[in-house]
Parts: sequence; C-alpha cells; structure tokens
Amino acid sequence: MIRKRWRIFSVLSLWIIGTWCPLVFADDEGETSELAIAVEKYTLPNGLKVILHENHSLPLVAVNLWYHVGAVNEAKGKSGFAHLFEHLMFQGSGHVADDEHIRVLEQIGASDLNGSTGFDRTNYFQTVPANHLETALWLESDRMGYLLDALTQAKLDNQRDVVKNERRQTTENQPYGLAEELFWQRIFPADHPYYGLIIGSMADLNQASLADVKHFFTTYYSPANATLTVAGDIDIAQVKSLIEKYFGPIQGVTPSPLAPLPPVEINESFVMQQEEPIAPLAKVEVSWITPKAYAPGDAEADILANILSGGKSSLLNQRLMRELEMVQQVSAYQMSMQQLSVFTIEAVVRPGVSPQTVLAEIDNVLASVRAGNVTEELVTRAVNQFETGFFQDLERIGHVADQLQRYNHFTGNPDYIEADLHRYTSVAPEDVVAFANQYLLNEHRAVLYAVPTKSDSPNADVATEGGDQ
Repeated sequence: MIRKRWRIFSVLSLWIIGTWCPLVFADDEGETSELAIAVEKYTLPNGLKVILHENHSLPLVAVNLWYHVGAVNEAKGKSGFAHLFEHLMFQGSGHVADDEHIRVLEQIGASDLNGSTGFDRTNYFQTVPANHLETALWLESDRMGYLLDALTQAKLDNQRDVVKNERRQTTENQPYGLAEELFWQRIFPADHPYYGLIIGSMADLNQASLADVKHFFTTYYSPANATLTVAGDIDIAQVKSLIEKYFGPIQGVTPSPLAPLPPVEINESFVMQQEEPIAPLAKVEVSWITPKAYAPGDAEADILANILSGGKSSLLNQRLMRELEMVQQVSAYQMSMQQLSVFTIEAVVRPGVSPQTVLAEIDNVLASVRAGNVTEELVTRAVNQFETGFFQDLERIGHVADQLQRYNHFTGNPDYIEADLHRYTSVAPEDVVAFANQYLLNEHRAVLYAVPTKSDSPNADVATEGGDQ
C-alpha cells in the first residue's frame, strides 16, 4: 500500500519518465498502485541467465553483464582478484586486440562504458546505439569465452601496477584511508570474506601469479555464473538469436554455491584510535552491523540515514554543523551487502573541537531518535528524496538495466521494482525508531578516531583505545 502523501509525486514521475517505466495507479480508499518494468528472463543451456527489457523510447540499448563474483569469493592471501579482473577485462581477448575493447565501443558511440567491483558481484556495462548492439554483444562474449587466450604475464604485471597505484590514491595517500581500512578490519574477523578492502592488499597483489589469476577466472567467469541484461530499443526475437550466436557456444564450470557466511556481531563496543599522517583534521566514525540488502530493516536504515544527514535541515547537520559548529561535514549511510550491512556515521571535526565531544553529540541525537522523536514530516521528506532519485534514475536506460541486475542478484527477481519502492513508501516513524532501538545501540558499535599525527594537531584530546567514551 502506498500512502496518500506519495500519490501526487508518483503521478508526476509517470509524466517525467514517459514510457521508460510503465506505471499504473488506482486512486481509491485502498490507495494501491502498480509499478512494473516489463522483463523476460530465461537461461541458456550453458547456464547463462538472460534478462530482456524492450523499450523503444530512444534508439539506445544497454548491455549489462554481471558476474556473481566479488571480494567475498576470494581465498585468503588472494585479495583483490575480482577487482584486478575489472581492469584485465578491458585489455583485449582472443579476437580483440590489446586495448581495443574500449576503442571499438567509443567508435560506435558507446556511453556509460565501465565496470565496477563489489564484495558480492562484478559488473561490466555500456549503452550503445541500437544498430550497434551486435558489436557490444560480441565484445562481451569474447572476453567471457576467450580472455585467457590473450592474458599474458606482461598484461598482469601492467594492470597489477595500475591497481596498486589506484590503491595508493584511494587508501595510502588518501586522508583517513589507512585508518578506515584498519577500522573495517577490526570490525570483521580476519577469516571473514568481508575482511579487508575490495581493492586488495599490496602483499596479495604482489604475490598474485599468472596461474593464480587464470584459476580465478576459470572458476568464476563462466556463463553459469553470469547474468546478461539487454534493455532498450530491441526486438526480442532478434536479440535472443544474437545472444545464442555469441554466448551459446561458450562453456565453463559452474562454481560451487557460496556457503552462508558466519554472522558478525559487535558484542562489545570498542574505540579505536589511529594516527593519520596526511589528515589535517580529526575524524569520528561510528559503525554498527545491520540487516543485509533488501532484508527487513534495510530500507529503514536508508530512511534514517537521510533523516540524520540528508540536507541542511537533517538532524546531525542541524545540530553539529549549524547549531554547535563542531564539524566540517557529517554523513550517515547504510552500506547494504548480500550477507549483512554496515550502518555508519562519520564526521570531520573542526579545529579546536574534541572528537569525543562530537561523539557525545552524535549520541545525543541518536538517543533522541531511540526515544521516539522522529516525526511524520522527517520521514516524509526522506522518502520523497528517495523517490525523487528513484524515478530520476529510471530515465536512463543504462540504470534501468543495472537495476534489473541488482534486483535479480539480491532477490532472484528482476521484476522487483514495485516491492522495492514499497519498502520505502511504507516506512513509518515508529519503524525508524524501532530500527534504531534494535540495531544502533552503544553497546554494539565500533568507534574510530582518526587523528592527525602532528603533536600540534588543531583538535583537542583524543580518547585512547579500549572503551566507549
């Protein structure tokens, strides 16, 4: 059921996005709605899952391929392999010359061309003019079936150096980067698949052999471990024929299902202090373990994150930045993953302010939330902002394709859009309060103080590790 407060905006959204996403609303006392993206899902004999969405609004087609492999699948001592392949996959394959993959796509006018790696999946995507769909399918199939034919030690060494440099830019040479990595590793046990960063460790990257990398590809980059989504200005019968032509002959192993991961709990809160040599100001970070993506509580976490830091009038912005002027910036967010999620609040502390004082004020705001001080207005504003972004994203066919993939990967159902929207529009103030009382408790949290190394730091005293402050 969608509440009356969303009805006007939802109808406006229908007008904005046109036929990208067919919407039907029934304005009765039951206040029901229907929202759907027409999809067809099927599986090739080799195990490749295919999702098709036909839409003729623009002469564009999004080709989006998800491999169901990420950092969670990496063996101990081999971190960063999934992300490494995000780079290697663009370096040429059996019938595509070195560094030609991107050049060919750019020549045919491709946009939204990239790849990304997460803990739970790796994806490759591009949007192309409809008349060049066959080229995009051929390129994706060639690196799925014939990447190892062109993978050499020289390419591995080259892309390993690229990834190591990326790690330096995002971790070693990024303010708070090393502190946040160590903090994450303090939350998760060393033998847990979510331990460490997706980009991998320098030691593991240095030790990766060509044989190791080829074995990882053979294990996970097969049709039976992938889903292909083609969305846009397509003819279903023609696309099926092309997919069969280019992907049908590819064979590969079916990887063993990932065993359920052991639960992670912060049974006793802790405070971690880490000196940061390149950080000009102290930073406070507080994290809790929360429900996994699309599970009950995940949407409530997103709504609460918006209530806390989504705009100038949000609770933490109002208190810490405008009233007390204690922080340079503050944010709250839910990092939703397949096995569990992490809810985090972080704040960069202004000169002369104690990080412990900032944490105390964060605690005061959260205590107020847990006490029930969440109004209908706060929830309405948060859900409206979510719904705005939700429908704006559906204006891009590339995002539609990726969203279908996300739904399929995390829920098994690419046609999950109505249920997804309902997760948010049905959130009430008491749901947010209940979430905070169940998950955001002081005794089950992790706290990081990342502080400048210099003794003449502009920030005041910092707590030592060992207990909550």
